[in-house]
Amino acid sequence: MAIPADTAQHEEGGRTEPAGRLLRVIASLHTVVVFGQPVFAGVYLTGDFDGLRWHGQGANVTTYFSYLQLAVAAVVWNRSRRSWPFFCTLAIVLAEFVQYFAGLQGALWLHLPLGVMTIAGIVTLTIALWRTSLPARTARPKGAGDE
Repeated sequence: MAIPADTAQHEEGGRTEPAGRLLRVIASLHTVVVFGQPVFAGVYLTGDFDGLRWHGQGANVTTYFSYLQLAVAAVVWNRSRRSWPFFCTLAIVLAEFVQYFAGLQGALWLHLPLGVMTIAGIVTLTIALWRTSLPARTARPKGAGDE
């Protein structure tokens, strides 16, 4: 027996709302920007000193994307009552915050492994966002005693 597409989608949790789709797009762009960071560091390490400036600029852009992603994840949490995108994004924001200042201080013992973990985290989160539906919450039916 065939199940209509809209019924099957509803049984799995519903269609992803616009805020959820926006979160997916921002997380995807964030992932692309994050992947530029080791490339710019590699350019610097091969002797092109402009690579360090690009790496610093990339850190600023990455930070902006992480804050934007956190704001949209808060909206998704409010609308869909799914908190995991917010808390996963918050963990990435905190890691990037530490990463940023470790890089400024030249603490490569922390900057490099934290960078690897941050990239793994944002890639994993982005994949999870694309694999999970983020529907808007449904209106709660009024029960006895609700006015």
